[in-house]
Amino acid sequence: MNLFKQFILLFIVFAATGCKGGSKADDNTEAELSDDALMDSVQRSTFNYFWDGAEPTSGMARERYHVDGIYPENDKNIVTTGGSGFGIMAILAGIDRGYVTRQEGLERMNKIVGFLEKADRFHGAFPHWWNGETGKVKPFGLKDNGGDLVETAFLIQGLLAVHQYYLNGSEEEKALAARIDNIWQAVEWDWYRNEKNVLYWHWSPDYAWEMNFPVRGYNECLIMYVLAASSPTHGIPAEVYHEGWAESGAIVSPHEVESIPLQLRYQGTDASPLFWAHYSFLGLNPTNLKDKYASYFDEMKNLTLVNRAYCIRNPKSYKGYGDDCWGLTASYSVDGYAAHAPNETSDLGVISPTAALSSIVYTPEYSLKVMRHLYAMGDKVYGKYGFYDAFSETANWYPKRYLAIDQGPIAVMIENHRSGLLWKLFMSHPDVQQGLKKLGFN
Repeated sequence: MNLFKQFILLFIVFAATGCKGGSKADDNTEAELSDDALMDSVQRSTFNYFWDGAEPTSGMARERYHVDGIYPENDKNIVTTGGSGFGIMAILAGIDRGYVTRQEGLERMNKIVGFLEKADRFHGAFPHWWNGETGKVKPFGLKDNGGDLVETAFLIQGLLAVHQYYLNGSEEEKALAARIDNIWQAVEWDWYRNEKNVLYWHWSPDYAWEMNFPVRGYNECLIMYVLAASSPTHGIPAEVYHEGWAESGAIVSPHEVESIPLQLRYQGTDASPLFWAHYSFLGLNPTNLKDKYASYFDEMKNLTLVNRAYCIRNPKSYKGYGDDCWGLTASYSVDGYAAHAPNETSDLGVISPTAALSSIVYTPEYSLKVMRHLYAMGDKVYGKYGFYDAFSETANWYPKRYLAIDQGPIAVMIENHRSGLLWKLFMSHPDVQQGLKKLGFN
């Protein structure tokens, strides 16, 4: 065990038992950590990606952090919209748990909102990336240099949770909530319809709608439609959801994978990477969330169980797969970046810790077993900001690299499992309640 983990372990043991100086912790091992102490250790370390590891000028989440210091050209100061949305939710949980003081947390949130107020926006929507020092858009691709409505939704999801956290606080906290309200109400969700009954992912000031990506379900983008319906200033009518996202009911496609039933159509694959079960549900509480197309907790739980069952069956005989080491999702891979999924084409022998750990709200016993196993693997897979993004025992590949959009769901979903904090905050927003009602959720 490295020195950092020894320190965290001792701190958690002392905090959990109320020990003062002079008490012994020599007999406590990783295997004997309580579930809550283990979760707190992982959550605290992952929180630090967004706290200590933030881009210093903006306070936003860096797109990536490589312990080896090797980055793509001009990439070190690039900040991410969606990853920052996840990150500010992780920070909220950290404030609430006392990882930092409430005042320190408020100062960081003020810095982040101050950056967002001045940064490039496109009809109220934010780009995928910015330069964190200047607030200028960093193109995600040749024609992807404008508004990214999906990434914007991930960020707004986090901001609305922050809004609710501070809404009834001190005068400074209320002022921050009011500034967030201005950002929220400025997003022109209805404009991103492109005059059709569907939402488009991208718009560019140089290339207009040439990316031509109408967003249809099911994928990670449910939260975008919920927020678009919820907007009090630029809301969409319900038919955009039902005709666009749900494709007039074609989103429903009952089938079985690994003998487990799924209700929804997963866009060209029988079962998706697990981030489809995470990104929309960091604030949007899937528990008892239903519309005429699905019961979302049941669907996301079964999607997680499919992923686990496939890894246990391990048809490609990869080293290390099992009931304590499973989880396929989009992450770094042995050759670049890949959307790992539970099928023999997309399974590359790469385990991404965020997959099982962020599913803890659906499969707590199974996810904790993975967490405990990975934690015991030590420095190979665990560093100062929690678990590294991905690894492959078959390839003997253990890169010490992090991605914001994978770290964020770990910390947020651990908190939702422990207290439901982020779910309670987001779901308490009156605009969200009205939006869900409009779309026919109960």
